[in-house]
Amino acid sequence: MLKVLAKYIKEYKVASLLTIVFIIGEVVFELLIPYMMTYIIDKGVAINDFNAVIKYGSIMILLAILGLICGIAAGIYGANASAGFAKNLREGMFRNIQNFSFSNIDKFSSASLVTRLTTDITNVQNSYQMILRMLMRAPATLIFALVMTVTISRDMSVVFFVAIFFLATALAIIIAVAFKLFNLVFEKYDALNANVQENISGIRVVKSYVQEEREISKFDTAISNLYKLFVKAESLVVINNPLMMLTVYGCIIALSWFGAQRIVSGTLTTGELTSLFSYIMSILIALMMLSFAFVMITISEASAKRIAEVLVEESDIKSKDNACNEVKDGSVDFDNVSFSYKAGIGKPVLSNINIHIASGQTIGILGGTGSAKSSLVNLIPRLYDATGGSVYVGGKNVKDYDLKVLRDSVSVVLQKNVLFSGTIIDNLRWGNENATLDEIKKACELACADEFIERMPEKYDTWIERGGNNVSGGQKQRLCIARALLKNPKILILDDSTSAVDTATDAKIRKAFRDEIPNTTKIIISQRISSIKDADKIIVLDKGKIVGFDTHERLLETNEIYKTTANAQSEGNADFDKAGV
Repeated sequence: MLKVLAKYIKEYKVASLLTIVFIIGEVVFELLIPYMMTYIIDKGVAINDFNAVIKYGSIMILLAILGLICGIAAGIYGANASAGFAKNLREGMFRNIQNFSFSNIDKFSSASLVTRLTTDITNVQNSYQMILRMLMRAPATLIFALVMTVTISRDMSVVFFVAIFFLATALAIIIAVAFKLFNLVFEKYDALNANVQENISGIRVVKSYVQEEREISKFDTAISNLYKLFVKAESLVVINNPLMMLTVYGCIIALSWFGAQRIVSGTLTTGELTSLFSYIMSILIALMMLSFAFVMITISEASAKRIAEVLVEESDIKSKDNACNEVKDGSVDFDNVSFSYKAGIGKPVLSNINIHIASGQTIGILGGTGSAKSSLVNLIPRLYDATGGSVYVGGKNVKDYDLKVLRDSVSVVLQKNVLFSGTIIDNLRWGNENATLDEIKKACELACADEFIERMPEKYDTWIERGGNNVSGGQKQRLCIARALLKNPKILILDDSTSAVDTATDAKIRKAFRDEIPNTTKIIISQRISSIKDADKIIVLDKGKIVGFDTHERLLETNEIYKTTANAQSEGNADFDKAGV
């Protein structure tokens, strides 16, 4: 894990090293000040030598100024290094997430990825700054202060070693227990983020069903669980404060008792005892800093582990070396294909799929909810890989193509249409970033999107809100179809992407496809018989298996599921699942 994260320090290694150098300099200068105090008391105040007070006092002031300069420099370089480290981690994670296949994304969940990119990285950033500053300052203070105490009095330094051993043992036990609890805390963070994300994205549904109180109750439960775990973890962590004070006062009592005896016997001076009191405070403050740093590291260790999981995750769908860079045509073949989610270990959702689709054909797909319609078409552009058998596009196995080439040749309008914040033109140019305005208008005509775009005040420069919240469902679908057409694909897949469009517009879109892009293979998933009845062939899916593959007329004669659905819809039921199939 540490090796993975360390690679992302990159150009901030120098700033990190300079932080450590200046921290050590600050510690040395600060801890020389109590030693100078010994000379002021023993060689100045004790014998009324004012010149000695001036001399050693001036040295103390110089040491304080040098320590201040080192402290400021350490703060600047430390902030630069930790912020830069966080920047590199976010960039590395985001870049890797962009390469994930659908199955990789399924593994983590969107809410978890958001938490890792935000909360987890902030924890690691704060922890790294603590490591550079506190975790370097505290050991340096401990070591240098112990050296000074041994130099002043070997006998008295034993008090310091006993105190350090007691406190270090107690802190180690606390941290070991707290770490397990903080791991659970971040799991609850994921659940909380998922709850918020679901509610915000579906806020219109929540309001339309008047379910605000129910959602508030769910959220209260999530934050209550998080609160209880945090309190439990923090309750353990705060034990270090009373332990620290117990150690401090114990050391002061021991120093006072043994120091007074040695002053009376003449083996220790007043100035030396004063310096020892200063060093015991420095040592115990260093231990306190160490405890805080370890607590932060304990919290961030769970975060660091979660970040590393994303950074080392490799997409399970990659292009081969010397992959094919040209898709010959839009033909599609499924050769005894089966498919399961969860990297092939889940329950099979497709079994024994064998079909041939000629280039330029229009294919309809009909099936009930859960019949694996989307799963079937997702195998064509390798959004998922088949777990058994082979999928061919243009006569070649899809695994032999360069991914970018394959996906540029296969346009998919997914079931969940997504638009991004920006103008209509910005969104459409996702299909072709170099598309001219004439090409954009042509694609919009084919998708029947020009009808509403021309009525907008800004037309193609109209601003689309995030998620397309300022356009209707049907308008969003038509814009997504236009965006897909701009790729000039050899295969166009519409995954139930005209469900929010009225039947008249749906018919116009299908006619435009038939007349304007006859050489493009068109695969249309729909719950409406009217949307697919003119297709060259129609696939009927049931429980992940093909139970029919023929023309509309033949299926009415030979396929009971298709016939029942058609009859139900002709009587007014437009939904497959309501047909009683």
